[in-house]
Amino acid sequence: MTSEHIAQTEGPGAYPQAAPLELRNVRKQYPGATRPAIEDLSLTVPAGEICVLVGPSGCGKTTAMRLVNRMIDLTSGDILLDGQSVLKRKGSELRREIGYAIQQVGLFPHHTIAQNVATVPRLLGWDRGRIDRRVSELLQLVSLPPEVADRYPAQLSGGQRQRVGVARALAADPPLMLMDEPFGAVDPITRARLQDELLRLQRRVRKTIVFVTHDIDEAIKLGDRIAILRDGGVLAQYATPDELLAAPADDFVAEFVGADRGLKRLALTRVGDVELLPVAGATIAASVGLDTSLRDALSLLLSDGSRPLAVSDGNGVVAGLLSLELISQAMRRR
Repeated sequence: MTSEHIAQTEGPGAYPQAAPLELRNVRKQYPGATRPAIEDLSLTVPAGEICVLVGPSGCGKTTAMRLVNRMIDLTSGDILLDGQSVLKRKGSELRREIGYAIQQVGLFPHHTIAQNVATVPRLLGWDRGRIDRRVSELLQLVSLPPEVADRYPAQLSGGQRQRVGVARALAADPPLMLMDEPFGAVDPITRARLQDELLRLQRRVRKTIVFVTHDIDEAIKLGDRIAILRDGGVLAQYATPDELLAAPADDFVAEFVGADRGLKRLALTRVGDVELLPVAGATIAASVGLDTSLRDALSLLLSDGSRPLAVSDGNGVVAGLLSLELISQAMRRR
């Protein structure tokens, strides 16, 4: 049995740790509408990967997501979670087994943080001791201190509330998480930190995640695969971030990802992936870590006279130097 299909061993509602998701010829047309919100959408998300849905406003991103957990009903087509049609499941039961995080978080204001996180486990009938352990584990997982458990949502910052929303979505250890613009209502600095936090969490828990955003930079940073949609939910291109930036399928995709897609590709490469120059005899401008993206390193180089950057490992030891020429070589190789 693969790591993608490790099942829970205790409590009701056992299901895989991560499950593949498949949309087959999905169509959604609302009554009275002259054209479908989604015309014919097919794509597959492998277990344990992040798929980002991105596109212009009104292209059907959120509609597609809400069809997955049956918050709205399909007009035609099918959606399979771990090989089983969601149409064969009761909507209420299905939604308890799918994590859901939204932009405005949606926490219950008169419940404590612990009570909010415990919402789905309580519905699943977990005992009190198991719920308490899970809440404590999740607050630690999303980097919130234990004392937050007894506070109320209004007592937390926007970024903290968003972390609680992610913790609640993870509470029952679902095989699939749906995240609809979850970081859209916070400031840019907090948003970047939450993105980093999600990637850190994903390395630990490896869930299948469908993530909706209007921000192509966020999609490139977070996605294992990116689905760019046109109006009507038409799939313009479905590819890895690198494939998308290297070879846009058409002018619509090229315009959407932006004219700076060469620089965006640099964000996909870490400084540690480059063969560095020796340190001896060089004049050093600044220092970066091995996990710094080449795009961020290039920005530092250009803002400080193009002198080489010292690259430090996790222990503060300088591993080598990074120059403009090395970044240029990396771009040519990609």
